[in-house]
Parts: sequence; C-alpha cells; structure tokens
Amino acid sequence: MKRTLTSALPETTPGEQVRLQGWVHRRRELAKVTFLIVRDRTGLAQVVLPAGTDVPPEETPVEVVGTMTANAQAPQGVEVNDAMVTALSEPADTPVVELWRPTLDTGLPTLLDHAATTWRHPLQRAKWELAAASLRGFRETLDAEGFTEVHSPKLVEQATESGANVFEVDYFGRPAYLAQSPQFYKQQLVGVFERVYEVGPVFRAEPHDTVRHLAEYVSLDVELGFVDDHREVMACLRDVVAGMITGVKRYAAPAVERLGIELPEVPEKIPTLHFPDALEIAGAPAGEPDLSPAHERALGEWAMAEHGSDFLLVDGYPTAHRAFYSHPDPEDPHWSRSFDLIFRGVELVSGAQRLHRYDDYVRALEQRGYPYAPYASYVEAFRRGIPPHGGFAIGLERWVGRLVEAPNIREVTLFPRDLHRLAP
Repeated sequence: MKRTLTSALPETTPGEQVRLQGWVHRRRELAKVTFLIVRDRTGLAQVVLPAGTDVPPEETPVEVVGTMTANAQAPQGVEVNDAMVTALSEPADTPVVELWRPTLDTGLPTLLDHAATTWRHPLQRAKWELAAASLRGFRETLDAEGFTEVHSPKLVEQATESGANVFEVDYFGRPAYLAQSPQFYKQQLVGVFERVYEVGPVFRAEPHDTVRHLAEYVSLDVELGFVDDHREVMACLRDVVAGMITGVKRYAAPAVERLGIELPEVPEKIPTLHFPDALEIAGAPAGEPDLSPAHERALGEWAMAEHGSDFLLVDGYPTAHRAFYSHPDPEDPHWSRSFDLIFRGVELVSGAQRLHRYDDYVRALEQRGYPYAPYASYVEAFRRGIPPHGGFAIGLERWVGRLVEAPNIREVTLFPRDLHRLAP
C-alpha cells in the first residue's frame, strides 16, 4: 500500500485504507479510547485506538495502517480508525521539551543544544521552510534572467578582504583559509557566463558575540556583467528580493500561516538615500564611515513612516571604507558606487559596482597598502577582459530572521556556529 501523507487525508475517500508514516506527536489515553497524533513533514493526523492500546512513546517513528473516517472535531476534519500501529525504531527517549505543545517554552541554549529534536516542532520547522522557499524563489528569479549557478572553492589561498578575520587551516603543510566570500571567483566568472549566482557557506572569524552575527552562514551571492552603474545592480537586487517573497508565498504558505507572520511588500522602486543623507536622518555624526545598528533601526523606522516600506537602500558609502574592489563614483571619488539594503531596521545586503580594469586594481591595492602578490591570481584576470560588473550578497539566516522578526539569528539557524558554539 502506498504511503499517504497527513496533508492528503482530506482528499481520501471515507472508508478507504490508508498507510501513514511519521512520528508519535502525542498520546492521549482516556477511559474509553486512546488518541494517537501522528506527525509527518506535512502536518498532523489523529488516529483512534481502543482504550489500553500499547502505543510507542512520543517521537518514536511509526507506521499506521487503518481506515480513513470523517470527523469534524479531528485535525483537518478526518481521522484514522481500526488502525494497526507498528513502531519503526526502538522506543524514543523522552524529549527535553514537549513538542506537542503549541509553542516551545524553552530557553535558547536548550533549543540549540538539542537542535536535532527541537527543530521537529512545527513552529521551528516552519522557520526553515521559509528559508527553503526563499531559496527556490531566489534561484527561479535569477534563472529566468539568464544567470548561471556556480560553486566556488571554500578553501582559498588568500582572504577576500585584507585582515585577520579568517579561519586558517593546514592545507597539506601550508596555510589556507576558509573562504569569507565567493567574491573573487564570482567576479572572474562574470568573464565566462556574464551573470552568475551562488548559494553556499561563508566563514567569518570575527569575534562578534551579538544577536545578528554568525561565524558560518549561508550566503546568496549574485554578480552580473555589462552594467552601466550600481543602480542596475540595485534594480536586480529589488527583483531578487521580490522573487524570494514570491517563493515564500508559493511554496511555504502553510508555514507563513503557522507562524502568523506578515510578509513584506517589495515596492516597485525601493526608497533610496545617499549615505550622507542617511547619516543625517539617523542622527549620526556627519563624518561617520558606516551605519551602526542603532542607525539602521532609525532608518528602518524612517522608511516605514515616510514610504510605508520595510526596505531601504543606502548608496554612496565612503570609498575608503568599502572593499578595495568597489568602484568609486567618477564624479566624486570620495563616494563609492556601493550600497546596503536595510530590511526592517537591519542591514541585510551589501553590494556595489566593482572595478573591472587591471590598472585600477593595481592602483587600489597600492592606495590601501596591500601587497600585490597575494591577490595576483585574482587581479591578473582583469588583464584579460572583464566587463563592467557588480553584485551583492544576501545572508540567508539574517533574511529569515527579519521575516519572522526573531530577536536572535540563532533561532532561525539550523546548527549555529559562533564564538562559543561548535556543536551540535
């Protein structure tokens, strides 16, 4: 008999034999009857058994074969009767939290220490269902625009940015590093495919112990060639974000409903501020080189109050304080053709038009005091014809965190890696 998912039970003809497979979500033993709630990846189903039936403990995988019956009081208006229950593993140990309760009433350390179990809770699982649906929307949007998905090495010879915030590893007796970003490779691959994207892990050895930073996260990177300026890249970013929201609506509507969240509307044109104007609106000193989290929150509130938008683009950051490959504004090189996207008061995306001429790279390295040799394999590519290009990167966990407005990014990360956590 073919397996029936719990979500398909309402479509089954009453009286038909069904075969469920899932976990024991909850047992309720009454005087005259025993109720067994079975959970699979699509939802819950109620199984009615005679009183005193020996039922495996909660979280034990089981198979249930029985007859589907209509019952308006049961989940989805149906239940399974005349059932035979077979355990598919040894009896499960009692979980550290009661997964059958509507919410997980536990602290973050317990949630993370027992992630393999706590992610089974329907509300927890719904968070990553948003992530998975967002990824589908991300890929579908870019595929439709002629982008090619690529995958770059995660073991690299040189850090993407100059500095010590990299994880060093022993690579056959010589030092290598875990990649901070696929930046160098996606730029080079613009010279092959014109438009590329990548979904993959990145590693940051930054000693941040905050609610918004991780040492490893999933980065959604995009790079496109033959652009006029960074505004074309910003327009691409707008379409990608809108596509991710469409993906959530299309593929994770039950998760959205379960979580009770309101998805943002992406404006046809996202409100945009030049960096000095953003500093003024945020109440920051005029000479600040970047926006602090408090400034981002203030700008998020301004965008909602003035434009009714959860999103705000800030462009024109000081060139000296952006990556060396950022393209200066030709009219005033003090400012760069770079931008950040603020989503609900938190920086979500950084991007820019990049330098694309070899001589400009040599000059930029000299101006920053960076040695040429460690960047040679990257910079040499620009001697062989890379078109004007730009791109951006979205942190997947930060994206989901803002969708559900989680206080801590670790709440939406499957197995977080941070300053203190290397397991599970």
